[in-house]
Amino acid sequence: MTEVFSGSFTQQEPIPDEGIKAALEVMQSGRLHRYNLQPDEVGETGLLEQEFASYVGAKYALAVASGGYALATALRAVGVKPGDKVLTNAFTLAPVPGSIASMGAVPVFVGVTEDLTIDLEDLTVKAEQANVLMLSHMRGHLADMDRLMAICNDSGLIVIEDCAHTMGAAWKGRASGRDGLIGCYSTQTYKHMNSGEGGFFVTDDDEVMARAIILSGSYMLYGRNGTVPPPEVFERVKYETPNVSGRMDHLRAAILRPQLRALNDQCNAWNARYDLVEKGLRGTPGLTVIDRPEAETYVGSSIQFLLLDWENEAIDEVLHRCKARGVELKWFGGAEPSGFTSRYDSWRYAPSERMPKSDRILKGIIDMRLPLTFSLEDCALIARIIRAEVGAVFQAQA
Repeated sequence: MTEVFSGSFTQQEPIPDEGIKAALEVMQSGRLHRYNLQPDEVGETGLLEQEFASYVGAKYALAVASGGYALATALRAVGVKPGDKVLTNAFTLAPVPGSIASMGAVPVFVGVTEDLTIDLEDLTVKAEQANVLMLSHMRGHLADMDRLMAICNDSGLIVIEDCAHTMGAAWKGRASGRDGLIGCYSTQTYKHMNSGEGGFFVTDDDEVMARAIILSGSYMLYGRNGTVPPPEVFERVKYETPNVSGRMDHLRAAILRPQLRALNDQCNAWNARYDLVEKGLRGTPGLTVIDRPEAETYVGSSIQFLLLDWENEAIDEVLHRCKARGVELKWFGGAEPSGFTSRYDSWRYAPSERMPKSDRILKGIIDMRLPLTFSLEDCALIARIIRAEVGAVFQAQA
C-alpha cells in the first residue's frame, strides 16, 4: 500500500501555559506598552531583554517588532546611507535584501556553496565593494565563521548577522550572532520562538546599542530598557538619532520568556527529527544531502537537500509526486517567487549580475519545514516518501 502523510507543515506547537498565563496578566493590567511601567518595575520586555542577552552571551539585547526591523535598525545604527553598497548572501529570504533596499542602500550579492553557506572565495573578491556585510545564516547553515571574520577584519567589513534561522545554534561553541558587531533574530511564528512577529538585536557596542534603543522608539525613556548603555553614551547620540518606532510590547515578551527557558530542549527535539530525516534521505540516487561541519552546533527546524543538475520538469515532478502523498517541499530554483521562496534575481529593486556557479546550486535547493508537531514516526515516514519519489523520477530520467 502506498504510504501517505497527513500532517500539517504549518502547524506549530501551542504557546506554553506559562506564557498564556503571563500574557493574560499583561492584558488584565492594560499596560501593554513596554514603557508603561510602575516605578522601579522592569516589566516583561525588559526582563526578556536581560534573559536573551544572557542566553547568547551579549552585553546588550533589544526586543523589537520583527526580525526585519532588527536588520534595518542594524544598518541605521552603523551609519549606512542611501546609495551605500551592502554585501549579502545570494541565497537568503526577501527581508534581508529588503532591509538594505529600505535604507536606499544597494545590495551586492555574494555567491552560495553546495554547503548552502556564503561563498568565502566570492566574499574575498567582493569585500572591497562595501563597508558592511549583512550575513544571512540561511536556513540554519553556518559558514566557517573563523575564516569569514578573518576576511572581514582584513577588509574592514562590519558584520551584521541575520540569525533568523540560527537562534540556539553556535560555531565552536560561540552563539550564532556573536561573531559580528550585531546579531539580529526573529520570533516570527515559524522561527525557534513564536510571538507571531518579533525579534531581537544584540551587540556589545555601547554606542551602537544606544542608537538602536533610540531608533526603536524609546523617546527619552531609554533608561527603562532591560540592558542599557551608560547615560553619557545616550547624551552623545540622542539628538541626532531618529525615532523609527518598532518596539516589542509586554504581551509578546510575556509569551516569549517561557519559550526562551525551554529553547535548548526545543533545539534538541528539532535535531532528533532532522537527524532522522537526513539519515532516511542519505544515499538516495540523484539526491545530495548537506553535510554539517563538526564545528557547527545546528538547529534542524528545517531540512534542505540538493537535486543538482536536474531538469526543471523533473524537479517539478518530484514536488508534485511528494505533495500528492502529503509532503510539502519548497523549491528555491523556480523561475518565479512562490510563498517564502525566491532567488536573488527575483528582487528587481536590487541590481544583480549572473552568478553561474551559484545559479546551479540555487536551481537544485529543495527545502522542507520540520515543525515539532511532527513525531519521530512522522519524520521517518516523510523520509521514506521523499526517497521513493526522488528515486522514481531519477530512475525515469536515467
